[in-house]
Amino acid sequence: MSHDSTAAPEAAARKLSGRRRKEIVAVLLFSGGPIFESSIPLSVFGIDRQDAGVPRYRLLVAAGEEGPLRTTGGLELTAPHGLEAIARAGTVVVPAWRSITSPPPEEALDALRRAHEEGARIVGLCTGAFVLAAAGLLDGRPATTHWMYAPTLAKRYPSVHVDPRELFVDDGDVLTSAGTAAGIDLCLHIVRTDHGNEAAGALARRLVVPPRRSGGQERYLDRSLPEEIGADPLAEVVAWALEHLHEQFDVETLAARAYMSRRTFDRRFRSLTGSAPLQWLITQRVLQAQRLLETSDYSVDEVAGRCGFRSPVALRGHFRRQLGSSPAAYRAAYRARRPQNERPSDDGASGPLGPGSVSPLHPDAGPVPLQTRRTAAASAMGPGAQLSASLPGQRSGA
Repeated sequence: MSHDSTAAPEAAARKLSGRRRKEIVAVLLFSGGPIFESSIPLSVFGIDRQDAGVPRYRLLVAAGEEGPLRTTGGLELTAPHGLEAIARAGTVVVPAWRSITSPPPEEALDALRRAHEEGARIVGLCTGAFVLAAAGLLDGRPATTHWMYAPTLAKRYPSVHVDPRELFVDDGDVLTSAGTAAGIDLCLHIVRTDHGNEAAGALARRLVVPPRRSGGQERYLDRSLPEEIGADPLAEVVAWALEHLHEQFDVETLAARAYMSRRTFDRRFRSLTGSAPLQWLITQRVLQAQRLLETSDYSVDEVAGRCGFRSPVALRGHFRRQLGSSPAAYRAAYRARRPQNERPSDDGASGPLGPGSVSPLHPDAGPVPLQTRRTAAASAMGPGAQLSASLPGQRSGA
């Protein structure tokens, strides 16, 4: 799923300054950035694939600070250009930032601001969104980042409209993506925007990836809340909600427990988590249903009741929207991939619990591996969705 903004007439109307060229792409690297994310724009825009029908870009790799730049595995990189290279680019990509808690170098932020003022398209992949936000380029705009870091982005930069569900967001002259594989999605989208579907499809075939992925980050979401919530008054309300998902309650109930009006509660919750409280609550109920389908023999109707849904129809609708399959199809696909001795027993509890399983009847058990859930969801969606769901939307170490 992607978000393409049509509400940015000024962005669409702005033109590149005379010294900038549309075909030049500058990639801004920093020390400590993960090598996978850094390599994505280098591969997409830096390799000549004209023989495959892919128009050629001119790539400039620029260091955002003094080198050498250290990356994954202790490797050291030396960029051929410095910040001056950004002055020639029509597109500037920030593939990742080393730490969501530390500020980027002011010189790099100034260079990004100047590039944007002169009409360049600015792109942030994964945690690169934090650099764009620090430069003020996301103020008042929709944006996304890796789902794990979306709450922190929303809290640190409250003027940014963070949507953790999207794989990427195109707001005209400023674009952001979720983690790792979503960076490929956004780079393909840029090629598609510049040169059409045929060129993007040819590049996707060369990279052996889907030309377009359906869905968003919902299938990867877990109980993702910022660490800072522990010191916030809303922490108690959130903890209560997670412990009572089997009950039927709504956002008004949560607001009352927080002694806030619904409007104030919505605003505080969104600023803290980056998500609207209703969407967060639905996501937690779907996750709980996912766990029960994996670890029990409850019927779908019983699962709906145990997860606080008012009806099985409501569960099926939200489950399909978030995971792309029906609850029954998800359970069948999941069980087909679990060892026989880890499948639910006839009494509704799981069989022998290994390190990668969980049961609502055994709260101290560890979580089911997230990749198993992704594979099950992909299988339930059908063979055409297998590849797209097998590309995790998260960065290394996330």
